[in-house]
Amino acid sequence: MENLLFNNYELEKIEDLLPIISNNEHLLGFAVTIPFKQKIIKYLDEFDRVVGNINSCNCVLIKNKKLIGYNTDVLGFEKSFTPLLKSHHKHALILGDGGAAQAVKYVLRHLHIYYTIVTRVAHHNSICYADVTKQIIDEHPIIINTTPLGTFPNVDDCPNIPYKYLTKQHYLFDLVYNPIVTTFMANGLLENATVKNGYEMLCIQAEENWKIWNDL
Repeated sequence: MENLLFNNYELEKIEDLLPIISNNEHLLGFAVTIPFKQKIIKYLDEFDRVVGNINSCNCVLIKNKKLIGYNTDVLGFEKSFTPLLKSHHKHALILGDGGAAQAVKYVLRHLHIYYTIVTRVAHHNSICYADVTKQIIDEHPIIINTTPLGTFPNVDDCPNIPYKYLTKQHYLFDLVYNPIVTTFMANGLLENATVKNGYEMLCIQAEENWKIWNDL
């Protein structure tokens, strides 16, 4: 399709979305980023099976004045993540439990990879960062950062885990894509771990969004 624009709308709160939609009558859809992937759900008229399963949406199609939600993070993550998996990669640590983490958990369940969630405050289904010991690191050769920590311009930030216990058997996947090598990844490289950033995932989900907006 020709003569289309992809604009950036920065929202302070999810309630700011409706005026944007009403003031842009030719809007075909929009992508949803952190921290609104779960908050957007209440505004959707319809959503696909994946959104219903994980309660996270990163793509909205506007069709017949209805907001229809999709999750393309799942496909983006799976296609980007799986090529570097090894036979011993059976357990994962997921850092963070926001909207992006829901897509990661969905894929790991599909791949039969067991996971432990790490959050700032421990809940009934997660541990806190202070609980991540050498034993936890040893038992989880996959570590996935789903938080925005380390994103430009705060490039020195990273999740607070004991990186010194990493080995070449570990696989660190960072959903952050700017900078190319985050501090999280750099800490893994120091211990000869395999690392990958979220840029390919970003591209794949964007291509899937484009297909949806063009109703292909």
